Amino acid sequence: MSVAFHPPPRRILVRGVNWLGDAVMTTPALLRLRQYYPAAHITLLTPAKLQELWTGHPAIDDTIAFAAGEGLWSIAQKLRAGRFDLALVLPNSPRSALETWLARIPQRIGYARPWRNALLTRTIRSRPGAVKMRKRTPEEIRVLIAASGAAVGDLVPVIPASAHQLHEYLHLVAALGASAEPSAPHLAVCPKELELAQQKFGLAAAPLPLVGLNPGAEYGPAKRWPAERFIAAALAVSAQMPCTWVVFGGNNDRATAETIEAALRAAKLTVVNLAGRTNLRELMAALKLCRVLLTNDTGPMHVAAALGTPVVVPFGSTSPELTGPGLPGDSRHRLLKADAVCSPCFLRECPIDFRCLLGIGAERVAAAVIERLNAKGNSS
Repeated sequence: MSVAFHPPPRRILVRGVNWLGDAVMTTPALLRLRQYYPAAHITLLTPAKLQELWTGHPAIDDTIAFAAGEGLWSIAQKLRAGRFDLALVLPNSPRSALETWLARIPQRIGYARPWRNALLTRTIRSRPGAVKMRKRTPEEIRVLIAASGAAVGDLVPVIPASAHQLHEYLHLVAALGASAEPSAPHLAVCPKELELAQQKFGLAAAPLPLVGLNPGAEYGPAKRWPAERFIAAALAVSAQMPCTWVVFGGNNDRATAETIEAALRAAKLTVVNLAGRTNLRELMAALKLCRVLLTNDTGPMHVAAALGTPVVVPFGSTSPELTGPGLPGDSRHRLLKADAVCSPCFLRECPIDFRCLLGIGAERVAAAVIERLNAKGNSS
């Protein structure tokens, strides 16, 4: 049942989420909120590291950024100056609700969760069919590995596409009256940004189709397909279809990116290494310029898909049904899994033998990249 506001709110604050991939998955809900309240001024409270993501986004009129480690009182003071009528709290944390309570925003809406319900004026129950991302224990994993046949089916439930995380955010805006009809996550870069990225990074001079390669993942090793497999897949793709490889990553990925770059250059392939060299808008522009992105399950995967770039993703400890890129079932993307009964375990590090990712061969990944490069209508 949705909440009725009379008169409708004129100034809405949305407390945004804290991670890049999660932020991209909120965009369908934000667009539905804008659709339902076209005359409202919508401001997003966002970590400073994500502020550039929202430049020119059609769902957002303004942003308020907070720094890592910034205190509650400082954030509350910023929010009080906005004189908001309504706050929609997307994260489930007590702190995110406390920020809006301290700011004295009169209407505060969010999911019902322990330690924060009294801070909200309206709590929303979890939607029917919601699936929690619960980490498996090492003991559970050993039981799954030891089981076989029907026993495995009993222990590993099927996760439906309707369980995807973007539906969680849509359910919240539906409580305000907006539509919960899913749409693809959406981001945009302007032609000038594309031109500047081409010039700055030498991409305009690349004579071959650009294929992105993103070997990092902040969450942990259980989401990182091995670097040697990225290299093997890139060599297999290039043997059939010449291309320019654009290697992405943050500062923590520099060493891995340099290893991959060296191996591809040794094979006489064209490589542009952007690891640690881009800000967020430049990353977005470079991802948009790629014909396909081969990537782990990480923030840039979501960004690329939301910009319209097809992605090929080896999934390990996480679930494409819950947090895959784009709209669930989008045929532009190739989400690859091994036949590992313990996956998804949602662990940062594998307690056994890394079988979920090692079970995905370089040949299989290369074939998916080539298929996407050859797909009709997929041209740079």
